Amino acid sequence: MNFVEHVAKQHLLVPAGVAVPKGRLADSPAAAAEAFAEIGPCVIKAQVPTGKRGKAGGIKAADSAEAAADAARTILGMSIAGHLVDKLLVEERAEIEREFYAAVLPDTASRSPLVLFSSRGGMDVEEIAAEAPDTFRRRPVAPGERFGAAEARDMLKGLDLGGSEAEVADILTRLHRIFVESDAELVEINPLARLADGRVVALDAKFTLDDAAAFRQPDLAAVAAVENPTDLERRGAEVGLKFIQLDGNVGVLANGAGLTMTTMDVISHFGGRPANFMEIGGEAYTKSETALELVLSNPGVKSLVINFCGAFARTDVMAEGVVKAWQALKPTVPVFFSIHGTGEEEAIALVRGELGIEPYDLMEDAVKAAVEAAR
Repeated sequence: MNFVEHVAKQHLLVPAGVAVPKGRLADSPAAAAEAFAEIGPCVIKAQVPTGKRGKAGGIKAADSAEAAADAARTILGMSIAGHLVDKLLVEERAEIEREFYAAVLPDTASRSPLVLFSSRGGMDVEEIAAEAPDTFRRRPVAPGERFGAAEARDMLKGLDLGGSEAEVADILTRLHRIFVESDAELVEINPLARLADGRVVALDAKFTLDDAAAFRQPDLAAVAAVENPTDLERRGAEVGLKFIQLDGNVGVLANGAGLTMTTMDVISHFGGRPANFMEIGGEAYTKSETALELVLSNPGVKSLVINFCGAFARTDVMAEGVVKAWQALKPTVPVFFSIHGTGEEEAIALVRGELGIEPYDLMEDAVKAAVEAAR
């Protein structure tokens, strides 16, 4: 579940003691002008649960009530990454001295929350990492491990933060607490800004809640952004399949959500970009043809990984469903199988005999081949 900036700030950062600029919501040009009268020189921001709003024209500065109304008139009704803009955040303009980046997210290597910080912010984190890797600090925090001010300050050693080390360390501890207590998948502030008056303020906020934990966070789930599914995602939901469309080029079919996520992680590890989440474990294997059609209907797909690992579920039964689907749809994209577990000998023989495809002994090799084929 994703959250718009205003909700992330008011429901998470502010209660946790992280400073944010003064702001008001607006849903019309008149409301934006009224907000300006209260706030003064401001920034008008589209409230949609996606990044790169500025590049899309969804963030504008205003020096008068008329300019605020004009900006609101321009931004309201825009579509940004498929999200219709119907709410704006009118926020006081900050006199920025320095911009930082701060986040907490899952670390697959350590299986722990990872506190991430850069002394440069305001741009995509990938750009920062490529241009200035020495500005980054990373700190995995194992479940139950202490992450207080001392640990945060130790993490920041060697960075020039212009005298804001204590304030930044305090904010990092608060972000880590938010991440753990809110069942988050991501808590991010970019930029976290040192202002001319010395304050350190969150100028933006991004929060993603783990869908599986929504029942434990009913108050947060109630204010999550409304989902805006793609046509393919909608088709999947209609037949009871959990399909998430991404902008990558390597399609994924696997049994079980955990194995699917692992496959996606390995695709990314080898330099590829997963095109979807689609798991066909449990009874979903009976819908193999629909699942395969959904994955291949994504125009970005250039190759496909099919990864089965059977414990209680039999891989030969799952393979049979996929083989029948493949024969019915007759796709032309290259496909790479990895099959292990209960019924693997029968499953491998079936794929080899019916499709003339040799499954890989190692999942990593199947993924590498798919990533290379998609290039």
